[in-house]
Amino acid sequence: MEDAVIVGAGIAGLAVAVALKRVGVKALVLERSDDLRITGAALGLYPNAWLALDALGASHKLTSIYAVIQRASVTNLSTGAIQEISLETTNGNDGIRPRTLHRKALLKALAEELPADSIRFSCKITAIETQEQEGSSTAFVHLEGGTVIKAKVLIGCDGVHSIVARWLGLAEPVYSGRSAVRGLAVYPQGHGLKQAAHQIVGSGKRAGFAPVTDKELYWFLVCNESPEADLRGDPEAIQREVIENYAKDFPETYLEVVKHADLSTLSWAPLMLRKPWNVAFGNLSKQNITVAGDAMHPMTPDLAQGGCLALEDAVVLGRHIGACVARNGGIVPREIVKALSDYAEVRRWRATWVIAGSFLSGWIQDGGSTWGLKFIRDAIFYKFIFKKLVNVARYDCGKLA
Repeated sequence: MEDAVIVGAGIAGLAVAVALKRVGVKALVLERSDDLRITGAALGLYPNAWLALDALGASHKLTSIYAVIQRASVTNLSTGAIQEISLETTNGNDGIRPRTLHRKALLKALAEELPADSIRFSCKITAIETQEQEGSSTAFVHLEGGTVIKAKVLIGCDGVHSIVARWLGLAEPVYSGRSAVRGLAVYPQGHGLKQAAHQIVGSGKRAGFAPVTDKELYWFLVCNESPEADLRGDPEAIQREVIENYAKDFPETYLEVVKHADLSTLSWAPLMLRKPWNVAFGNLSKQNITVAGDAMHPMTPDLAQGGCLALEDAVVLGRHIGACVARNGGIVPREIVKALSDYAEVRRWRATWVIAGSFLSGWIQDGGSTWGLKFIRDAIFYKFIFKKLVNVARYDCGKLA
């Protein structure tokens, strides 16, 4: 029997495995893919994520490679007006300044912290069940092919459509009404842009780009509709649709970024979220099973907090399990149930408010062509509301012990 089984080798799954290792618990990570998941070319990590990576002992591998974004601006497509977005420093630190990095680099940095036999690939889960015996609960994970793995603790980190979240009875994520294109732009001779993030807002659509390295930019486009045709698996069609339709009125600077896209990194997907009240009042843990990352709190990307909260989850969960193990000399069934429940209560409201804040941010920025929303966005949101919402990035999840 395994002490801990983690479903999913994404950011949350690997981070949880690292956290458990650092508190003395070996975890087996089950991943359905044949290799580390690289869905999503890049992502932005804010200070709250770097504090979590510090606690996991992995931040130093990445901060030496990826630079801090120094400033940000928003261009209004209809007026041409440009607003500077404050990423001010405080007390000599980097304030709320993020770093944009390759998703695969983050996964590798976490995976390198684990023993070689920690991740088992090509594991497709067909069912989960639990059995009670003498007051203790054991989780049984059924894999395609008939293999059954028993675990004292089961942690679902298996993404938006989590089978573990479904077992817990959490409501299914819902479509936000928006979709997003994401990709990397590659400039072999260098893009020549400073460490600045740029965003363009129009009626019902928003786009932007930010440096990853001196030769790569991360770019995105969010819109209030999806393409008529299913473009998944056709990156050339995605690129063409963005240039010729959705972004045809955008500044030439942005169109040039899209033209430099590495087609292998392009994706177009609906933006999903779990309704905040379903997280606030749902079962985030039950018996010896819980969830973390997108399996708990899928959200829209408008505050760039999905990956950040997954890293926070890992540290908080590791701290609760580690304290339980330290008190009892190992995983004691009745005690571990309370540890998971306590973890869920700590994360419940944090996740609820960030989901709501992200949705609000996206709704205002991409809300459409109504005069009222445009006024709120252009005159109020970036000057006052955004500063309040982005304060979620100042959160410190603490240490592992």
